[in-house]
Amino acid sequence: MTSLNPIPFDPQMIGPLSAQGMYPVSPPPVTREELPSRREMLAPLSADAFVFKDPEIEHREEHIPRPDGSTIEITIAQKKDGKAGLRPGIFYMHGGGLILGTRKFLLEESFPWVKELDAVLITTEYRLAPEYQHPAALDDCYASLEWMSKNTAKLGVDPRKVMVAGHSAGGGLAAGIALLARDRKLEMKFCAQLLVYPMLDDRMQTVSSQQMMNDGTWTGKSNAQAWEWYLGPAAERAKKEGIIYAAPGRATDLSALPPTLIEVGTAETFRDEVIKYATRLLECGTSTELHVYSGAFHGSDMWAKESDVAQACLATRRNWLNRIFRSASSTAMADASL
Repeated sequence: MTSLNPIPFDPQMIGPLSAQGMYPVSPPPVTREELPSRREMLAPLSADAFVFKDPEIEHREEHIPRPDGSTIEITIAQKKDGKAGLRPGIFYMHGGGLILGTRKFLLEESFPWVKELDAVLITTEYRLAPEYQHPAALDDCYASLEWMSKNTAKLGVDPRKVMVAGHSAGGGLAAGIALLARDRKLEMKFCAQLLVYPMLDDRMQTVSSQQMMNDGTWTGKSNAQAWEWYLGPAAERAKKEGIIYAAPGRATDLSALPPTLIEVGTAETFRDEVIKYATRLLECGTSTELHVYSGAFHGSDMWAKESDVAQACLATRRNWLNRIFRSASSTAMADASL
């Protein structure tokens, strides 16, 4: 018999969560009235003084024009004194449930990837719901990706070694962008996609979305509210243009996508939709590595990173990155010899 009892957190992770006031009481769903203050509360986690503490990392800003005359801000981060020649590229999207955060929100969590790979990372300031519904966020991300594709030489990026990546909502956007780049036949091909507990499916028909409806760092209620702000009423979503790119869990054809690492915890709303997505990737012939971490909650690799489970997750991720980019380098060398 299926149980709807919430999954318990790993005991080592409870202390760090309690210290941040996020246990045992889960944060309530944000309301429209509270949204500005919630964004303001998270703003320090996007401040340059907080994000760019690593002396090995340098960054700069660029602006990309939208058709309406406004601009998209992007941040480019890379390792100082990196190797000469073209570097790997990372196209990254931040988390925040599509309603919170900025392009620099907890961006420092990606710096180990930048340093490990000696990569150039591009992250974009996509528009947030409820002020901007789909396809605004996707359009901003894809416009930034096209800009990256046209400027690889200027950026010092090897176009054969570019990974799309994101945490949470950013992971869902990364999955959607990978599908969109495939279907629009973008000249620059991704060599990998890294989906860290991605937000994939608005329908919330899984057991885990019900188990964690009122529990966790990102509850089912918060998730339902965010999807409604982003996609509108549930009854109208299936007919929306580009729905599979907004909610990749709805997509049925996941073939011709790059090798994928996809991660999730057992104690979070996204658990089952992530497992289903990984299964579908494999069914469609996409090389996929799935890791489900026992007792891990949403964001535990950031909020409880000293725990054994989080340390295992980070080590596995680092190992995968090294393997996948060694493979990409071998492929690039083979292509060059033809």
